[in-house]
Amino acid sequence: MAFPFFKRKRKSDLHSIAFYNLENLFDTVDDPDTLDDDFTPKGEKKWSMKRYKRKLYKLAKTISEIGANTTHNVPVLVGVAEVENAMVIEDLLTAEPLKDIGYGYVHYDSPDERGIDAALIYRRKNFKVLHSEPITLFVNNPDGKRDTTRDILYVHGELNGEPVHVFVNHWPSRRDGETETGYKRIRAAETLTGFMEGIEREHANPNYIIMGDFNDNPDSPSIRLLMQKDNLYNPAEKLLTEYRGSANYRRQWSLFDQIIFSHNFLNYEKGTHSFAHANIFDETFLTDFKGKYKGTPYRTYVGRKYIGGFSDHFPVYIQLKYNA
Repeated sequence: MAFPFFKRKRKSDLHSIAFYNLENLFDTVDDPDTLDDDFTPKGEKKWSMKRYKRKLYKLAKTISEIGANTTHNVPVLVGVAEVENAMVIEDLLTAEPLKDIGYGYVHYDSPDERGIDAALIYRRKNFKVLHSEPITLFVNNPDGKRDTTRDILYVHGELNGEPVHVFVNHWPSRRDGETETGYKRIRAAETLTGFMEGIEREHANPNYIIMGDFNDNPDSPSIRLLMQKDNLYNPAEKLLTEYRGSANYRRQWSLFDQIIFSHNFLNYEKGTHSFAHANIFDETFLTDFKGKYKGTPYRTYVGRKYIGGFSDHFPVYIQLKYNA
């Protein structure tokens, strides 16, 4: 399916960078080493190939349209969470309307017990990967046993020729309570800032783009700890309101999905990028259109019930202007 903006000749110096929690993008194959049984044809959710392909199309359509009303193009970088493996990313990138874009990706299998990982999708004509690695998060549960949570993905590359250090995060969940699990996300923030300190010993004034589902809001202790690095800016601080966010739980909005970047992007210099805009991509087609969930993310399942939506999160994005 072709979208009109792909055909436009108008050139834009704006580039969208997005993050999207894809909500359980599993294939239909049972992996004996992970807890993916629900997402199989015989599992509790009756996850079929038809449902899988339908979700791929919906997610691909969404990604293709993020920020397109101003850039007239697809995002140059998209961090994603809750992907089961490399195969589902490849299936996503070969689904309409992404298959002819020229996207590449960086992905590593993480120790998460459900088998879900983070990844970075990048447009090859705009981004060159120089180095990548997973950053393991070592954190224990209250019983002393390790919480095998998602790694943080680190990618060092060049965005339109400008060096950048990109981190894709999916921090430990609040499943057992916000307060009870808060120390895990504090540990994630400490792990990330420690890694950044290593970068700063090798690179002067590095450009950072830190994106992810942090499972915490911009004013939460873990994000405040991260923001103690005085070279970071978080536009999400101005986006969250009681009427708007990236996810909705029990009729309360949250903005766990955020993109934080270094102050370098607030400056103007030829051959670099400058921050132009930040937003939540909460277009009407991504929302539930009726009932008590009207206006909230149109998800794939509500409990065990399949409703065929997109994700339980809206994407978030920033736009950078390239200073030619």
